[in-house]
This record gives sequence, structure tokens and C-alpha cells, in this order.
Amino acid sequence: MNFRRIFLVKCLVFLFPSVKCSVTNWVYVAVNESALLSITAAGTAYDTTWLRGRKRLLQLKDKKVKYYVKKEQCRCKVFLNGTLHIEQVAKEDSGKYSVTVYQQDGKFEAEEDTMLIIQKPVPQPILSVECMNKTVFVTCEVKQKTKDETFVMELTQDKSKKTQKNATRLELQAQYSGTFRCIVKNQVSEKTAERAVKCSGQLDIYLILSIAGGAIFFVIFMILLIYCIRKKKAERLGNDDEEQMMQARQVDSGMVVRELPQPPCNPTPKQLRVQQRPLPQPQVQQQALPPRPRPRTQQRTPNHPRERP
Repeated sequence: MNFRRIFLVKCLVFLFPSVKCSVTNWVYVAVNESALLSITAAGTAYDTTWLRGRKRLLQLKDKKVKYYVKKEQCRCKVFLNGTLHIEQVAKEDSGKYSVTVYQQDGKFEAEEDTMLIIQKPVPQPILSVECMNKTVFVTCEVKQKTKDETFVMELTQDKSKKTQKNATRLELQAQYSGTFRCIVKNQVSEKTAERAVKCSGQLDIYLILSIAGGAIFFVIFMILLIYCIRKKKAERLGNDDEEQMMQARQVDSGMVVRELPQPPCNPTPKQLRVQQRPLPQPQVQQQALPPRPRPRTQQRTPNHPRERP
């Protein structure tokens, strides 16, 4: 069907070369950038007039430019080939621009319409991922958006894709891991957020087992540590008790020594005999000695009875 239309148009142009068609172009430009509206018709732009809607902006004739509005309001200029240049476009510059071209002999050359669309750059998307066992929940959202903004949001994975126009939040659920990509785009800009996700149930089991083993080891370590501390404390208390008992004994012996009576300065004969009494010597077996001769005892004179007077 398209080939038939193209063939019909070529035939009309060949049969009626003087007929010029009106062409509509679409131009998208980001805010604060420059816009170039060119002429697609062939020929020399001897007399070119640019209009915005039904209001004239400027005219180029014989390489001379004539402005119908103030330059500050237009912020535009025209090149010698008839291209219109607009600097630092704003949202208010959007609209339909028309141009008419005449040859030097005054013959009509062409008339073209151009739709200029000014858009803001798309915001940066935020990609968040949540794993539950082997299921992946992916969310893509944008926070900066106004009513007049138009863009397309795409959330893709290796085997799945979800697209929505003018959406601020998009969710996707998958049963497998992979690389997830969130794309926000319009005709003047495109921004992407990408993240690789790996969710596995086996990894969760291994993680749980490792955590449980670590907890058991920690409990055993704490029990051994408490046991050692208590044992050392008990030994220290036992040593302290022994030292206290020894000190008490030393104090008691000292008190006993202090309580002994002091000998008088002038001892009595009885005390001297007690002090001079030799200590008992251990009995030593001596050899049998011959008996010593006894000294002769003096004969005792008998006492005669006294005579009574």
C-alpha cells in the first residue's frame, strides 16, 4: 500500500512540476537549548518569510533581514539559506511555524509548516529491588513530574518487559534473577537505571545455617568464659581466706606472747632453782659400770635417857 502511494506522488510531481505541496515537520527541542527550523524545499531562498501561527516574525529578502517583532521577544535570526535559528527556547516557544519561499523573479517556490515542541528533560528513575525466597519484586519510580510532561517508562528484564506512558511508578515481579533496567525517555532525553539482582533459596538456607552455627559457637564460648572467670575468682577467694587465717594465727600467737607474765627484777630463791634446773636430757643407754663403794657412815652414838632429878 505504501509503495502505491509513493508511486502516485512521483507521478503527480512528474506530470505537474509547478505544483508545490505543503509539508509539516515535527521538531523536538529541550528547554534552554537552540532550535533550528530548516527548509526542505530545493531552490534558492531569495525571499523567505517566517511566521508563528499567523504572526510574522521576520523576512529575508535579497540577503537583508527585516524583523516584524522585537529581537528580545523573538530571540531568533535567519541564515542565508532560510533556516530559522531560535536561541534558549522555552515552553512558550512551542507552536506551529510556517515559511513561504519565493524565487528572485517572484515565482512561488514552496510553503512549509513546522511543529516545534519544547520539552523538559526526563527525571532520573529510581530502581528498588526486594527478594523473597526466589521471587524478585522490582519497582521503578520517578519523583519529579508535572502535568504537562510526557514521557514513557519501561521496566525490562531478560525475559519480560513492561511499558507505560506518563506513569510515575512501575512494578514488575519475576521468578528468577537477572539484570533489571528502568528507562524513562521522551523525544529530547533519556535516562536509565540498571541493577543486577540475584535471589536464591539455597543461599538463604546456607545463610541461616551459618548464622545458627555462629550463634551456637558464641554461646559455648560465653559459657567457657564464665566458667573460667568463676574458677579464677574461687581460687583467688581461697587464697585470700588462707592468708587471712595465717594472719589471724600470727596475731593470736603474738597476743599469747604478749600475755606471758614478766619475771620480777629480784627473783626469789625458788624461782632461781626453777630457772637453774637443767632440762631433761634424753636417756642414753650407758654401759654397766661397777658399783661404787659406799662411804662409811659414822656410828651414831646412842642417846642415853636423861636422869630425872
